[in-house]
Amino acid sequence: MQFTTRPTLQGTFGMVSSTHWLASQSAMAVLENGGNAYDAAVAGAFVLHVVEPHLNGPAGEVPILLAPAGGEVRVLCGQGVAPAGATVAHYRGLGLDLVPGTGPLAAAVPGAFDAWLLLLRDHGTKPLDEILAYAIGYAEHGHPPVENVGATVESVRKLFETEWTSSAELYLPGGRAPRPGELFRNPALAATWKRLLAETAGAGDREARIDAAREVWRTGFIAEALVRQAARPTLDTSGTRHTGTLTAADLAAWSASYESPVSYDWNGWTVCKAGPWSQGPALLQQLALLPPELPAYGSADYVHLLVEGCKLAMADREAWYGDAAEVPLADLLSQTYNAGRRDLIGAKASDELRPGGPGGRVPRLPGYARVEADKGAAFDPLGAGEPTVAQVAADGGTRGDTCHLDVVDRWGNMVAATPSGGWLQSNPVVPELGFPLGTRLQMAWLEEGLPNSLTPGRRPRTTLTPSIALRDGVPVLAFGTPGGDQQDQWQLHFFLAVALRGEVRGGLDLQGAIDAPNWHNDSFPSSFHPRGRRPGSLTVESRTDPETVAELRRRGHDVTVGPGWSEGRLCAVARDPETGVLSAAANPRGMQGYAVGR
Repeated sequence: MQFTTRPTLQGTFGMVSSTHWLASQSAMAVLENGGNAYDAAVAGAFVLHVVEPHLNGPAGEVPILLAPAGGEVRVLCGQGVAPAGATVAHYRGLGLDLVPGTGPLAAAVPGAFDAWLLLLRDHGTKPLDEILAYAIGYAEHGHPPVENVGATVESVRKLFETEWTSSAELYLPGGRAPRPGELFRNPALAATWKRLLAETAGAGDREARIDAAREVWRTGFIAEALVRQAARPTLDTSGTRHTGTLTAADLAAWSASYESPVSYDWNGWTVCKAGPWSQGPALLQQLALLPPELPAYGSADYVHLLVEGCKLAMADREAWYGDAAEVPLADLLSQTYNAGRRDLIGAKASDELRPGGPGGRVPRLPGYARVEADKGAAFDPLGAGEPTVAQVAADGGTRGDTCHLDVVDRWGNMVAATPSGGWLQSNPVVPELGFPLGTRLQMAWLEEGLPNSLTPGRRPRTTLTPSIALRDGVPVLAFGTPGGDQQDQWQLHFFLAVALRGEVRGGLDLQGAIDAPNWHNDSFPSSFHPRGRRPGSLTVESRTDPETVAELRRRGHDVTVGPGWSEGRLCAVARDPETGVLSAAANPRGMQGYAVGR
């Protein structure tokens, strides 16, 4: 058994893994109090809004994969659509060629809140006030923030103090950013949830009250405040003050919805992902691109194969994925198509962006993707939107980007979710509510006729991509990670490590797979403003075997060696259907993710 930073937890009652220990333990408290996995997940999610405000918020978005005990895996889509006024012509008329990375022009219809409440209504058992109590407590009475909250606030201090003054009032009280070891409070957010509960107290039974709360979000005081904020001229990444397109009608018309997952069978496993409005199928295509026999795990041959396969899958993502056109998924995941694509993987690293033509179709890339990037040009994958944990700051530190949460309970219910957006650096705090609007529209192109063109009523393609894997048709594993475009790179390596490297203590070696040295490449256009790419790039952790690094460089990869623990923030839970044993693990990178359970 290899050394790991922590044990893979095992038990029979319940397991939670998330990117913040307070969310994990709050979710576990719900399980201890008789709740199921869905009750626990919703409680943990609202705590994440409070304790990781630089990574997600109630007006952001979330894809949720759920596997009810004895039922079918389903996707709950919490990705809101583009408002009715969010047209390419409108943005072009403002002199823009990209959707700004910040500000109200980048705001889609908020999706996270409604998705979480729909999950609670349909699959949970606990009343809304009990579920929100944990988040209200941390917002009202305070919590000690992690270092990156204050670091993120400091990075946008000037903007907050000069332009986004409502954000300065919350995050720079007396000019002082939140600090570890001191309590940080968000009284406006606590007041929002308390008012929501008060206005819905007489709505009826548990389900009726949840629906009443969803209606308050869509048409009540929360909706009114969100619309007022969208109409305020706000300085964004374009350097100009803009108002947004979000209206009361947009909020009232949208709600979260269920759909079937996209799945792929590989080596006895079935992996389930959200549809091509996410990047989820890109992980499935990376599996489809693998040859029948894999090189030795962790070898230069192995890393080269996975990186080059990723480049091909991501090129197809750029050409074919989105919500504005029909996506030829059956062809993209077919054996015939991927056998031909696999033949493109040579002994040397490719710098080209090479989408394929599934079913004989002709691929079309956005203009920004067609322009070859200069290897030596300045490129910041943090951008102005969802930063990546792999980006290393001058002081050697790293920054987070999103959240993740997995839960499995003693009945076998399982959930995986990746909340994001609506973070403190996306938009000014809505002063009446205590949280900002999101910026997910930055992922859509201001070019007509593409699958991911900005289109009213359509979802911008998101990078958020939780996973559930089955064996013999039974859900076994729920996992995911923050990381923007890196999510399905890190998850692929994690999943293969689980599938290929054997067991620990009679179960899946989740912690070993999380701890294993990981990597990512930026050879395709970033999903975030300003949409750059670094052809041929490969970033590896310094724990990677130096001989492997040297061989990858000989093969033409432009290798950057990052800090030893800088690639990924994976979470995972599992259930053995034969024994009922539950397990969980969490990522040590970033020093805040934790798994709990018994």
